[in-house]
Amino acid sequence: MDHALIEEATRRSGVVWVAPAAGGREQAVWHLWHQGAAYVVTGGAEQPWPDVSGRVLVTVRSRERQAGQVVRWAAAVEQVAAGGALWDEVVPLLAAQRLNAPDGQRQPERWARESRVLRLAPDGGPGSGLG
Repeated sequence: MDHALIEEATRRSGVVWVAPAAGGREQAVWHLWHQGAAYVVTGGAEQPWPDVSGRVLVTVRSRERQAGQVVRWAAAVEQVAAGGALWDEVVPLLAAQRLNAPDGQRQPERWARESRVLRLAPDGGPGSGLG
């Protein structure tokens, strides 16, 4: 697995495609790349998330129409605990990236009540690597 390619491609992409590692439909989600992992806000008024936990496959596509997939990587999914140190580090960064938030500066409070912040960390399992 080429961690440098995963980081560079994912950091540059505003959207990644996520599918259950066991198979299933891909879904586009916006994310933030931070310190070796992608972070996603789901649930409540935020983007829906496939009903999966544990592992997912993340596909990063090129912004150019015909270029297709840049990299596909397997990720371990972990929920970030509201109020914890990682939450306090990542949520302000996510909030700054969230476009058209219905509640502006109060969105982190709403996320703590009704959403989940998920950490998708490359785990090198089957399906990871260059595509």
